[in-house]
Amino acid sequence: MRHDIVIIGGGSAGYAAARTAHDAGADVAIVDHGPLAGLCILRGCMPTKTMLRSSDIISLMRRGPEFGLLPVEPSADLAAIVDRKDRLIAEFADYRIGQLRDDRFTLYEEAATFASPTELRVGEQTLTANAFVIATGSVVGHVPIPGLDEVGYITSDDALELRQQPESMIVLGGGPVAIELAQFFQRIGTRVTLIQRSHHILSAGDEDVARPVETRLCEEGMEVYTGTQLSRFTAEDGLKIAHFSHAGEEKTATAAVVLQAMGRRPNVDGLNLEEAGVEVERGRIAVNPEMRTSQPHIYAVGDVNGLHEIVHIAIQQGEIAAYNAVHPDRPSHRVDDRIKLQVTFTDPQVASVGLCEKECQDLDIPYLAASYPFDDHGKSLCLGETHGHVKLLCAPRTGELIGAHIVGPEAGELIHELSAVMHFHGTVHDLIQIPHYHPTLAEIITYPAEDLAEEL
Repeated sequence: MRHDIVIIGGGSAGYAAARTAHDAGADVAIVDHGPLAGLCILRGCMPTKTMLRSSDIISLMRRGPEFGLLPVEPSADLAAIVDRKDRLIAEFADYRIGQLRDDRFTLYEEAATFASPTELRVGEQTLTANAFVIATGSVVGHVPIPGLDEVGYITSDDALELRQQPESMIVLGGGPVAIELAQFFQRIGTRVTLIQRSHHILSAGDEDVARPVETRLCEEGMEVYTGTQLSRFTAEDGLKIAHFSHAGEEKTATAAVVLQAMGRRPNVDGLNLEEAGVEVERGRIAVNPEMRTSQPHIYAVGDVNGLHEIVHIAIQQGEIAAYNAVHPDRPSHRVDDRIKLQVTFTDPQVASVGLCEKECQDLDIPYLAASYPFDDHGKSLCLGETHGHVKLLCAPRTGELIGAHIVGPEAGELIHELSAVMHFHGTVHDLIQIPHYHPTLAEIITYPAEDLAEEL
């Protein structure tokens, strides 16, 4: 069977590629062995944020006396939280499945494996096409820690399905998924110990952005260990024991459940990329800014290329790949990595766009930086949300905004104004001139902008 373009994977990146190619007039096939709908809807963004809403509310209820309200001691029903999540996710999934099964596309609900650079085996059929787009996402990575497999653990996928609340939990990892789930379980009443190898949580970014989150986690009763070295796991009396070094001392942590949240890996299993002649580097499919692999007619988008495990970037990559695939006679579109927008939905939230200080230093990019804290800002004081700060980075000569980082209340919403300014190559002077209503959280971003403007 021949098509103009074959998309392998029907998640966010794959569907974006299929839609873009169809709109350009191409005959599009989608291959996905299921479950249909993709990681974001089924096991990622949407289910986690649905469940985090419950733990955010329970935290606010406990803070009642701070606002002159009578004290309450709420308790969580994890099964009911999961039921609510399942109802919403079923709706989201049904909508996406309907899109995939639309008459615009030919959908093959089978596993795909390359037989050659131009042939794809799908069940008993062989598909050929002018172009292929690999959008198979990611899977939970395996971490070789002695004894961990033997004592047993759950993954982030499993954590979203738990219906009985664990009394205690060890969380391995300090990335967004790890700390979001750790805070969720801590807030609903599980005793959580978080163990992170790096010097601070959220180690891909700057330390000053991560520390307010770590402070909040500790205030809520979580034990947080950073800068550790895990040596092994053992079990005793039905409990799991982590053995690790921290601050020059050998320590242990004991819990009923271990959540392994130390990252995911690109899902290239079964694709037979060797036969396709597609190069893989350190487990990910290597691509150029046009999303082309080592085979120019084969593209890889989303988590499978390992560049950014972020949905909106995956969608952008899918659209770019599809455009390039169906317009070989036009100048290629390329991904602009200048605006890397990402949000971690902890409390306080963490949101970033563009470069951080660590990246500027590693790449020898000159910059100016200024910060302003939420504990000196009127609206955040009214709300009782005083953890964190806003930090802006700009070019030293022009004042163009090259990075912005917010750790604090509603950071995920506030960051979009800064993303818009960066999209249009705006400066700190432009940011100052934009009207900001008083009192709002948003007006805080003008304060570090004013400091930077004075330095220019």
